[in-house]
Amino acid sequence: MATDSMRTFDAVVLGSGPGGYVCAIRLAQYGLKTACIDKGALGGVCLNVGCIPSKALIHASKVYKKAKDGAGMGVIAGDLHVDMAAMQAWKTGITQKLSGGIGGLFKGNGVTHIAGTGKLAGPGKLIVTGADGKTETIGYGKLVIATGSSPIAIPGFAFDGAQIIDSTGALAISTLPKAMAVIGGGVIGLELTDVYARLGVQVTVIEAADRILAMFDADVARPVYQKQIKLGVKHLQGAKALGATKLANGRVRVEVEVGGKPDALEVDVVLVAVGRRPNTRDIGLETVGLTADARGVIATDNQLRTTAANVWAIGDVTQGPMLAHKASRDGEVAAESVAGKKTALDIIAMPNVVYTDPEIATVGPTLAELQATGKPLKIGKFSFGALGRAMTANATDGFVRLVSDAQTDTILAVQIVGAEASELIASAALALEMGATTEDVALTVHAHPTMAEALLEAAHGAMGHPLHALKP
Repeated sequence: MATDSMRTFDAVVLGSGPGGYVCAIRLAQYGLKTACIDKGALGGVCLNVGCIPSKALIHASKVYKKAKDGAGMGVIAGDLHVDMAAMQAWKTGITQKLSGGIGGLFKGNGVTHIAGTGKLAGPGKLIVTGADGKTETIGYGKLVIATGSSPIAIPGFAFDGAQIIDSTGALAISTLPKAMAVIGGGVIGLELTDVYARLGVQVTVIEAADRILAMFDADVARPVYQKQIKLGVKHLQGAKALGATKLANGRVRVEVEVGGKPDALEVDVVLVAVGRRPNTRDIGLETVGLTADARGVIATDNQLRTTAANVWAIGDVTQGPMLAHKASRDGEVAAESVAGKKTALDIIAMPNVVYTDPEIATVGPTLAELQATGKPLKIGKFSFGALGRAMTANATDGFVRLVSDAQTDTILAVQIVGAEASELIASAALALEMGATTEDVALTVHAHPTMAEALLEAAHGAMGHPLHALKP
């Protein structure tokens, strides 16, 4: 256990991402003397090289694309071009401001930030190594592991930070390449595909499955695929990326196998986006009797307690989706548990969002999963193509689908693919959280004209009396 010669805290959080910093703030608010250890800028991957910078580039690329496409609405652009250095500077300014804001929240709530790499060193102790190589032993009463995740590397594509890059590298490109290969047709790969395709890069997506975004229903993913094809993106599906060779002309040759047949393409940059791995290696789990599973996940109960005494784990190192908002909720629940309050993690209404164009946002199981249960369902679906507000925004791709229990009318899931889906899903998540019925949504007056009316129309459709659509 800790000795008097070391700095000691009631609670220590290892990691300052969206789970870690939220947990640390809440612990301090509950009156615990709290420290948060992180070697990088506060906010972790999400704020510094993930969620926030990617959304900044997504928005900036959309502004450029909309300006290019404005002629049909009478908006004629002049000398329109992209200054990537300026775009990157704008993005970095946002992340720095937000990271500094967390520092202010730490100070205001009495959280001690310890800069360095933390490693467990037995019950009640951590060793922190600073940027200068000096070490310090920190004592704790309770520990929360919030070390996040890192991009997965694949054989034949060793990251070099320049031509073969991970998502962090893709968010820092200062000179636009002419051609890019994206390995992985999942969330991160497709969001970044959208960014660079909109900015004029020829992008080829290499996906091992027979379609992109396989975690969603096929009809939900389809509008994203169709929009990317219109952007000029090439999709190789059922394809395996075999390896990369740097050529004398400065380009990269990517060997692929498509449908069992060998092929190859030349690009300037290869982005590997095949998923992320929990950061649980080499953090000293064994010193407190913990072992991660083959995926690197630490087992916890519904209060985020691990099997080790006085140790909790949250976010990407635990079971469940690797989502920033899930990590934040984990952080709150863990803090409540550490502080001895009644709490439990319930993810029945955990939204999942993809910031492609059109956006995808869902809450609850997929339609295919619900249909597989054999339970009688009521389904309402409304197209944005029939919605006035979507037409005025030139954003008619996609639809809203509401699925409810045919016997109780309780809403089971909502799937949205379309503009502003990331915002619209909040009311759907609330509906699931409170156990709302289709009738509850249908009786709720939605402002007109808004994109949210599509959810209202889907509810009417599920009840069998659509207003602005014909019965199927």
